Amino acid sequence: MVGPDGRSVKLSSNENPYDPLPSVTAALAAAATEVNRYPDTGAEELTAELAARFGVPAEHVAVGAGSVGILQQLLEATAEPGAEVLYAWRSFEAYPLLAELSGAAPVTVPLADEVHDLDALAAAITERTRMVFVCNPNNPTGTVVREAELTAFLDRVPDHVLVVLDEAYREYVRDAEVPDGVRLYAGRPNVAVLRTFSKAYGLAGLRVGFLIGHPHVARAVRKTMVPFAVNHLAQAAAVASLRAEDELLDRVERTVKERGRVREALLADGWTVPPTEANFVWLRLGEDTAAFAEALAAAGVSVRPFAGEGARVSIGSPEENDAFLAAARAFPRRNG
Repeated sequence: MVGPDGRSVKLSSNENPYDPLPSVTAALAAAATEVNRYPDTGAEELTAELAARFGVPAEHVAVGAGSVGILQQLLEATAEPGAEVLYAWRSFEAYPLLAELSGAAPVTVPLADEVHDLDALAAAITERTRMVFVCNPNNPTGTVVREAELTAFLDRVPDHVLVVLDEAYREYVRDAEVPDGVRLYAGRPNVAVLRTFSKAYGLAGLRVGFLIGHPHVARAVRKTMVPFAVNHLAQAAAVASLRAEDELLDRVERTVKERGRVREALLADGWTVPPTEANFVWLRLGEDTAAFAEALAAAGVSVRPFAGEGARVSIGSPEENDAFLAAARAFPRRNG
């Protein structure tokens, strides 16, 4: 089973299924004539656009090569021998890799019913803890923590610990009780927010993300950025995307609508699927995970398996989602 164009269906990377907007393509074409020159190493235009879009001072903004690049920059600025980095598990799979590369010791706290256990996370903080990652919505489960519990958690975090609210999927959130980190960070010097252009904005191939935090945090990120890490094409496309945001967010609404349709169809077929506020769904499959992923691959549909745990399935176009649902329906086992 393959997509409508005869190709296999890729639902493994949480990508935006739609082509870049014409205005973004035009900006890329114009920027391509200038690639003989180095990019603006300070990304001044993009920084100004982000500051205006989010209503924050420019000195509160830092950019990097995707949110992963910014996480690495943060760890370079704060990690030291004996330092600990704390996060829920399972969560974004880059966290342990980046923590170990920085020399920090990763400390994990299990999810509770697929959701961050913020009480346990707070209890795990020690004098050695330098940073806590809270992925909201969480990748790969799509689950969220809401404002009351998140603010209560932040109130318990000591001043020496930086809380990074990883909001890579913020644009897909429709639960009104899920807070916007940009609003929360303002009165909290030890809170910073990560966002990316890879998901809702559809620029995964260009690698550009940004941080909003207090000046001492943003300054540290800028100091540890590899020169020219955000290239000229990425900067131009990100600026054009911000200027075309209304049109882009219309595409996001299509994905949100498909997300609901896919989850409802899976529930009707007997699957257990937690509520999701991201652009993917999560199936807890346990020991059937590998077999499920292999069966779908044989049907031309790729998903992201986590061995012994479950599979994350991105929301694609309606036709791609139909191909996934048909392949899942043909799988001989059902999770509980």
